[in-house]
Amino acid sequence: MDLGSFSRFARSFQKGEIIFSEFEPGDAFYLIQSGRVQLVKIIGDIEKTLDILHPSEMFGEMAILEDSPRSATALALDDVKVLEFNRANFEVLMMGNPQIALKLLKLFTKRIYDQKRRFMILTLEDPQAKIADVFLMLDETQPAIDRTTERREFKTTVDDIAHWAGMSGDQAKDIINHFVNQRRVEIYADRIIVKNINDFQRFVNSRRKKV
Repeated sequence: MDLGSFSRFARSFQKGEIIFSEFEPGDAFYLIQSGRVQLVKIIGDIEKTLDILHPSEMFGEMAILEDSPRSATALALDDVKVLEFNRANFEVLMMGNPQIALKLLKLFTKRIYDQKRRFMILTLEDPQAKIADVFLMLDETQPAIDRTTERREFKTTVDDIAHWAGMSGDQAKDIINHFVNQRRVEIYADRIIVKNINDFQRFVNSRRKKV
């Protein structure tokens, strides 16, 4: 995505600096040019990592789409360079660059889905259900797979699963090994196989609170 002409909107943050805080008003979103950004949210009394974003990813877009406070805190994990767009210059971007506008709208849609889906995982109280729901999330985003079978293969790692579930690698490993012992999961060097994805769906549904 060529955004060189928007260099006047560039901002920099040092490693460890808070870019914005949960609950504060927001009127801008950010597109990462370099470095990583961590999104964290307080759930109960515990700080949970929602995501770790990399260059070419965006965050804070709900400030443009909705008039609501920040739903999470954004923290610079490295020295970070971003492009900052507020409502005024966002309109300039959209009107003057139709191709970029279309790409941004697609990114908006995906980011909104990802954030809401990961929030659903984090609100589960049962750690085993969180891990199972991560597999369900991955299954929902897999293109062109055979859905006539209940077996699923995921090109992912235990550390990735732990990140999405908002828990330590050791805790996630213990839970996945428990699933292995139950013969519900198989672990290989480059992939994890869930033998019956519908079984995980029933398990998560039984653990999710009804509202």
